[in-house]
Formats: sequence, C-alpha cells, structure tokens
Amino acid sequence: QVQLVESGGALVQPGGSLRLSCAASGFIFSTYAMSWYRQAPGKERELVATISTSGGSTNYANSVKGRFTISRDNAKNTVYLQMNSLKPEDTAVYLCKGSHRYYRDYWGQGTQVTVSS
Repeated sequence: QVQLVESGGALVQPGGSLRLSCAASGFIFSTYAMSWYRQAPGKERELVATISTSGGSTNYANSVKGRFTISRDNAKNTVYLQMNSLKPEDTAVYLCKGSHRYYRDYWGQGTQVTVSS
C-alpha cells in the first residue's frame, strides 16, 4: 500500500523556520522525483519545490527561492522542506507528491503551516 505521510507543520511567527518531512512507503522511492505543493484557502494548488531522483537537481517557485530548501534521503525514503524566513503568505496546507515518468503520481494528505503573530 502506497503512503506519503507529511509531518512538521505548525503555527510559527513571521520570520521563523520549520522543517517539513514526507515519509514514503509502498513504492520505490528512489525512482520518483519528489515535489512539495501548497494550497491556501480559496487559492489554486501551487508548486513550491521539486527534487530529482538523486537529489542532484532542484527547482523552486520564485516566491520561495532563497528561503526554502528541498532535500531527500533515499535511504530513509523521506523528502524534506526546510522553510526559513517564513511570511504570512506562506500559510497553507503543504503536500508532497511523488512523480514517475511511467507510473501514476502519488500524493500525501498534507500538513498545515500557519504563519502568524
């Protein structure tokens, strides 16, 4: 059974930091590119960051570039999102997704991040 389980979301003050984790099981994690998306109430789901299968290539949305860092540990079947200098507009549910060239995508259920004083 495929599972992607996000964790690490919390209420944090502006300027603070959080590290999100997404633990994968039920598929060959190292063969899937992994991404973090976010969705705020009333807004479209937004791609935040993507990392290649080896971790050697990453891409970020302009809105988070320089503040967020995506990484992965294939030995632990986990992808991370380090978020620094958080802003109120970063408030959203953060979801991870696994993508493969030949197979279907997998999504997690999401973890809530709230940035507020």
